[in-house]
Amino acid sequence: MREPLQTTTAGTARAAAHDAAGRHDEAVNELAHAAQSGAIDAMTELGKRLVIGDRAPLLPADGTRLLADAMQAGSSEAALRLAAMAALGAHTEQSWSRALGLLVRAAEQESESAQNQLRILAGSAPSPRADDWRGLAKRIDLRAWLAPPPGVTLHAQPLVRSFSKFISDQACESLIARARGRLRRALIYDPTRGGDVADQMRTNSVAGFDLMDCDVVQVAIQHRIAAVVGLPVHNLEGPTVLHYAVGQEITNHFDFVNPQMPSYDDEINRRGERVITFLIYLNDDYGGGETDFPELGLRHKGRRREGLFFVNALPNGKPDTRMVHAGRAPSSGEKWVFSQFIRNRVALNARAERVG
Repeated sequence: MREPLQTTTAGTARAAAHDAAGRHDEAVNELAHAAQSGAIDAMTELGKRLVIGDRAPLLPADGTRLLADAMQAGSSEAALRLAAMAALGAHTEQSWSRALGLLVRAAEQESESAQNQLRILAGSAPSPRADDWRGLAKRIDLRAWLAPPPGVTLHAQPLVRSFSKFISDQACESLIARARGRLRRALIYDPTRGGDVADQMRTNSVAGFDLMDCDVVQVAIQHRIAAVVGLPVHNLEGPTVLHYAVGQEITNHFDFVNPQMPSYDDEINRRGERVITFLIYLNDDYGGGETDFPELGLRHKGRRREGLFFVNALPNGKPDTRMVHAGRAPSSGEKWVFSQFIRNRVALNARAERVG
């Protein structure tokens, strides 16, 4: 089943042309004019941009109102965005019932994304009654999704823990499918150039997800991660999905904030340190590709559905240099991993940034 068409109006097309030429202020003005004229696609696009400040002013309240107006006018895309925001509690009160209700609304409008999310959350394959989206939503066991599962300690100090079957096969497949079309070359921070660059130490590709890219399944996974590590979900950054083809890798590195960044002190004061990294292995049909901790003598080959977290900071919050690690190259097949950085203070504002 195809996603229902969200008709592209002339105003939205003109805005896209302005964006392509780097005239983002003109694009926003074009979208605003089209939205005032009642163009649903322009309301939706402008709302999304204002919520996260994407080539536009950061005006989340105005953006949320535009998304609500677009949803009332029939935009399933706006309903999907509002559903994820409700599940996360971003710029609105956190509410699973509202999030699921919005998913049902979009599913009944024939949104394939909403229908797939409901199936994944309910653990259900398509059935003859697959059009009963409200009934499917009632079968979702949120307690099972959000409860921290039992884990196994792979290394005590510094802490590395593993959780088998952390998410479902369907969730793994969904994360891979959503990432596949948006992969780009991974970059590293170069302190000598003061910015991100391509470098041979990291040759894999990544797909980043910000607040307007995430879905309710992803947010449910992040709530489960938060429960496992004992920190609020708003301490989680926007996640990335990592892809490694044969021979691609990231060599020894740290996940804590780079102290050589010129804005390091400001970054730590505003957003805190990256104290925990949480990985979810989305497949295991590849050779090699271990996660390697050379200082710990630990080399781990993750299994599909498995979650793994490790602590990057000392008890005082300072970086722990023992946590150097690498993503080794697969010798065959391709490797997919969901990667989540967790700060020691609220990082929700960072969810508005393009990540990865």
